[in-house]
Amino acid sequence: MALLDVVYDKFSKDIGIDLGTANTLVYVKGKGIVVNEPSVVAINQKTKQILAIGDEAKRMVGRTPAHIVAHRPLVDGVISDFEITEQMLRYFIDKVNQATFGFLSRPRVVIGIPSGVTEVEKRAVQDATLNAGGRMAFLIEEPMAAAIGARLPVQDPAGSFIVDIGGGTSEIAVISLGGIVVSRSIRVAGDEMNENIIQFARDEYNLLLGERTAEEVKIRIGSASPLKDHLKAQIRGRDLVTGLPKEITVTDEQIRHAISRSVRMIVNNIKAVVEETPPELVADIMERGITIAGGGALLRGLDKLIAKETDIPVVIADDPLTCVVRGAGIVLEDLSALKDVLVLTEFEQIPR
Repeated sequence: MALLDVVYDKFSKDIGIDLGTANTLVYVKGKGIVVNEPSVVAINQKTKQILAIGDEAKRMVGRTPAHIVAHRPLVDGVISDFEITEQMLRYFIDKVNQATFGFLSRPRVVIGIPSGVTEVEKRAVQDATLNAGGRMAFLIEEPMAAAIGARLPVQDPAGSFIVDIGGGTSEIAVISLGGIVVSRSIRVAGDEMNENIIQFARDEYNLLLGERTAEEVKIRIGSASPLKDHLKAQIRGRDLVTGLPKEITVTDEQIRHAISRSVRMIVNNIKAVVEETPPELVADIMERGITIAGGGALLRGLDKLIAKETDIPVVIADDPLTCVVRGAGIVLEDLSALKDVLVLTEFEQIPR
């Protein structure tokens, strides 16, 4: 078996995966991030055949005939459809390993999961990864991976505060000595804000918006605190009264009000984690600040709002969208030294 492992190590490329609700990113050892595609799979309902995965499938969202469904196999950061997730993972692993011999390209995989998931959910991620072609699957909690990716000193005996706001979940954690001291995982994040915008357009203008349109509006003019320069955007959808196309103009203030409930929930949970943190670590956090990562970190003024509410400095991580996968990649590059940050389950062995 040891000889087989040596052969696999020579031919396969170990990979780190950020299996997100909105996007899947893949890091290859020695190369960096090679895949960044939406976690979307297009399926033909009649034949149960998968037609497209990733970017190609995302382009089909809201534009397909009735028998073709663009499906997101992860909901709130957790696998909702095991078989489709497995096929999506196989697609990404195969994409990475195209240049190697197929039967030898069985990589070791470090994969991010939300903190606080159950043993069953951990097992589902691990099984899907192994069935998709991974030789070994190691789990790392997303806030830990995001903190490592943001270059926070997670193994020091001092507190590091990370907030990772993704598509399906917001992960809030205080890390010290390579472990999570206090954490919260809430299922309020980017997708929930999109839903808030869809609901706002329906309630205020009788306008039915698509998910993609809502996300585009959030990116273009969304904010968490008032802006110096006011922004406007045109949004198009279907009038629920006449059934005809309709275009309206919305302001940043309206969108800020629409998503305020979700933003408030994230901020309240950050405050709750600060309250639960041991005093010694709070002193460290006051000095180092709170680091925010994930796509939600790009929401205008969110850092200012969190700083105002907590009285703690807030820093946006460099390239916040890729923090989790970069963290998984750093662990992958030195698996034996960083093995303590991985999630131990009763059905895996950590390499020595």
